[in-house]
Amino acid sequence: MSELLSDTGRKTMLAPLLEAGWTLDEDRDAICKTYVFDDFTAAFAFMTRAALWAEKWNHHPEWTNSYRKVHVTLITHDVGGLSALDAKLARKMDQLLT
Repeated sequence: MSELLSDTGRKTMLAPLLEAGWTLDEDRDAICKTYVFDDFTAAFAFMTRAALWAEKWNHHPEWTNSYRKVHVTLITHDVGGLSALDAKLARKMDQLLT
């Protein structure tokens, strides 16, 4: 079972993500990022690759796709906020771009 990120965990896990373009949604205790791709096919391919990891880790994003943009929100609903799983999936999504 996941647990909410501690203050120390927030500093160490979230700081690099915020530097990489993720933003904090303080109202929901979630992190968000919008990825922009060259076209719809590239955006959908990214979502497919990310979905495989989300399924493997049983941690699924809230996301939308509009043409070449994918907006992602990560939150661990079971704990009512951010957990290490959110940081892990965010890092993996960023890695999928390289």
